[in-house]
Amino acid sequence: MDFDLSDELTALQQSVRRLAQDKVKPRAREIDETGEYPEDLFGVFRDTGLLGLCIPEAYGGSGAGILGLTVAIEEVAKYSNTAALMLLLTRLPGGPIMIAGSEDQKQKYLPGVAAGTQRCGFGLSEPQAGSDVMGMRTRAVPDGGDWVLTGTKCWMSGVAQADWYTVFAKTADDPTSRARDSITCFVVERAWAGVSVGNLDHKMGVRGVDTGELLLDGVRVPAENVVGEIGGFQLAMLGLNAMRPIVAARGIGLAEGALMYATEYAEQREMFGKTEADMQGIQWEIAKLAVEIEAARLLTYRAASLVDEGKFTKEWVPYLSMAKYHATELAVRASGVALQLLGAAGYMKDHPTELWYRDAKQLTIVEGTSQVQLGLIARGVLDRDLWWD
Repeated sequence: MDFDLSDELTALQQSVRRLAQDKVKPRAREIDETGEYPEDLFGVFRDTGLLGLCIPEAYGGSGAGILGLTVAIEEVAKYSNTAALMLLLTRLPGGPIMIAGSEDQKQKYLPGVAAGTQRCGFGLSEPQAGSDVMGMRTRAVPDGGDWVLTGTKCWMSGVAQADWYTVFAKTADDPTSRARDSITCFVVERAWAGVSVGNLDHKMGVRGVDTGELLLDGVRVPAENVVGEIGGFQLAMLGLNAMRPIVAARGIGLAEGALMYATEYAEQREMFGKTEADMQGIQWEIAKLAVEIEAARLLTYRAASLVDEGKFTKEWVPYLSMAKYHATELAVRASGVALQLLGAAGYMKDHPTELWYRDAKQLTIVEGTSQVQLGLIARGVLDRDLWWD
């Protein structure tokens, strides 16, 4: 059992760390204040090959896998969860294609993501179908050799920037069906007739990558753009399972960035004749967060390694959900403690603590809420997928 990163991943970690310090950190506040998509950072990620980290070499990527992307996102998220989300979107929409797509689909859609010439979005959620995926109402009706999609997807990250989307829709005759074979995945291109971007959301945090609605009005999708089999609900779950460590990495990076900043501040802040960091109560708070960060990293790196080994089916879900749950809840705790250590100053925009505090909460909601993760972990224990005897 080796807990060290490989030489290649260590080199990646160090190079992304420098890039994050030099390019991402100076831009984080401006991105949050303007809410404008940071094309300059996208260009940096493209030019340094970070957009293709988890895409196989055969399709233009570097083949660093989920663990490679996890390591990179952890470094970037120390300063900007918006920038980290940009990297996450190189895997989430393409996940179903990598898992179950045809060779033609992989050749058509993945190289552009790796090269930075195309961007993509993931269409699963709807106003009445967030955690309750089976409640979706977007329909896909067969018409000749094609499918016609009608409906609205919401809360889609990168919706305004994307060139294509992986969209899940009901293909059952009964649109109210909750059978697991009633949902199918399609690749929908932005330029097609009937595809448009609806309302963009006004978010509390993670500003800079637009989140909003994708409107599908009688969109004709060719049969070759069906991903996997008709009735592919399981593909949605497999895609999300594989993403757990990547979302967790955003939480770990945020927690690390917040704790490091607050620690340095506490070492300099003089009060009651000594520094804040000299106080035992403060030291205990720092120590508790440090323990939780390292525990979250171990859970997350293990989860990423499992996914890279192809272990993201049902029996492995508890381990993946543990990483997502613990790391994202930690981000909320760490950002709160960091803000508190700065006191009134931490609540002001003079410091990034209030930004981390706002960004952190998103992580406990996206791609399966903390409550969904707890349910999956509990089901793993009850089904003996997670057992100690």
